[in-house]
Amino acid sequence: MRIFVVNGPNLNMLGKREPELYGHQTLEDLESILQEAFGQHSFEFFQSNHEGDLISQLQRLPLSNAYDAVLINPGGLSHTSVSLRDSLSMLSVPKVEVHISNIHAREEFRHHSITAGACDAVIAGLGFDSYSLGVRAAELIIKKRRESAN
Repeated sequence: MRIFVVNGPNLNMLGKREPELYGHQTLEDLESILQEAFGQHSFEFFQSNHEGDLISQLQRLPLSNAYDAVLINPGGLSHTSVSLRDSLSMLSVPKVEVHISNIHAREEFRHHSITAGACDAVIAGLGFDSYSLGVRAAELIIKKRRESAN
C-alpha cells in the first residue's frame, strides 16, 4: 500500500511546541516510526504551513494515481478550511484524518472539524499512535471496499 501522509500548519514544530500537549518527539520521529512499524507500505510525507500548498498537493493525487490512501492531520485548518475539505472530497482513495490531541477535549472552536466530513475516518487523542491507527484504518477501508466490489 502506498500512503500519502499530509501534515498541516505548525506540525513542523512537534517536539518544540507545547510538549505537554504534543509530546517531545518530532515530525521526523513520527515519519521514522511509521516507516519502521509499517515496512510493508511505502510512504510519502508532506508538511506545509500554507493552506494552498496542502491543497495543491492533494489536487495532484488523482492525476498521479500513485497512492492507495491519504492520512491527513490538517492541524488548525481542520476547523477553518472549506477549500481543504473540497480538495479532500475530490479524492476517491480512502482518507483518514488524524489528530495527536483530542480536539474534542480542547477549546470549543476545535470541537468541529470541517475537513472530517470529507474523510472516511477520524482518529484523535492518541498521540503518535493516532497515525498508526490511521494506517490500520486505511487498510481496513481498502479491504472493505474490495470485499464489497466482489
